[in-house]
Amino acid sequence: MDLIRTLVINPGSTGTKLAIFKNKEKETEEQSEIEGGKLPLLEQLPERIEKTLAFLKKNGDSPLSAVVGRGGLIRPVPSGTIEINEKMIEDARNGYQGEHVSNLGCIIAYEIAKKYKVPSFIVDPVAVDEMVEEAKISGLPGLERQALSHALNLHAAARKACEKIGKKLSESRFVVAHLGGGFSVVPMVAGKILDTNNANSGGPFSPTRAGTLPTQPLIKLCFSGKYTLADLKKMTTKEGGLMAHLQTSDAREVEKRIKEGDKKAELIFRAMAYQTAKEIGAMAASIGGNLDGVVFTGGLANSDMFLSMVEEKVKFLGKIFRFPGEFEMEALALGAYRVLTGEEKAIVYGG
Repeated sequence: MDLIRTLVINPGSTGTKLAIFKNKEKETEEQSEIEGGKLPLLEQLPERIEKTLAFLKKNGDSPLSAVVGRGGLIRPVPSGTIEINEKMIEDARNGYQGEHVSNLGCIIAYEIAKKYKVPSFIVDPVAVDEMVEEAKISGLPGLERQALSHALNLHAAARKACEKIGKKLSESRFVVAHLGGGFSVVPMVAGKILDTNNANSGGPFSPTRAGTLPTQPLIKLCFSGKYTLADLKKMTTKEGGLMAHLQTSDAREVEKRIKEGDKKAELIFRAMAYQTAKEIGAMAASIGGNLDGVVFTGGLANSDMFLSMVEEKVKFLGKIFRFPGEFEMEALALGAYRVLTGEEKAIVYGG
């Protein structure tokens, strides 16, 4: 088999994570910090592109088979590897479903791929939408539930679980929970995410997200005159959950407090585990059960204390899999690899 060498680009708020993969193995990885991190996103592009090119030249820009970037808030798309085109670039620049640093991933990848005359892709972006129609309907017409999730890491963890049980992703049935600053809990059937809590709008509260809130008190809060729209967005997506209750979003700090006898910290941690288990149970019910297992991933999957609280409530659903941390760089590279080797076909972004 010919060597497949892929450049992987994952923009973050303070820099860009860069890697080169040879076939399925990581050759090198680096965090490229940026000086203009406080500039508007599109104004950061020249510096990010320049530093990505410098990384590529430093580590050898030949051969280069493809460039793959983290996908952002583009139009709703199916899961899989999607070839980048001008329409996607336009939607990413315009922030079709919102402004987020991940929107820069496809733009950087496309620019570098054009320079080297190789294909460019994104893989399982946040905008993956395979929700069943019933799951999108809320109790108020006009307020549709959105299909936004940590799709890249959810699929990567599900693939790892499939390797453990000797099944193809296309044959599997899981509930997968990504436990990071925000939580995504999804039912995944044959690799498709059929529902999601959308971490910024609902589901369990988490280290920084407020999760599902009681609507009547929330309405009163909104009209209390104490908070602006920006305040409320910040309270629910950046300063909610553990941060709101315990003034820290670090689960390790919370565990330390619990071990030192802090009863409030224990109650809040147990409440977060309770809500997570409840969401997992709901997602299992939404697909009629019969699971191959429940899969945990993300940073909080490292916490034995937290997962033991969750697992005691959901172990009746089936086998438990833990894949702590994030696998974004690997998942991006392997998505491109599957297309370049003919294992999968690239999805055409139609806009």
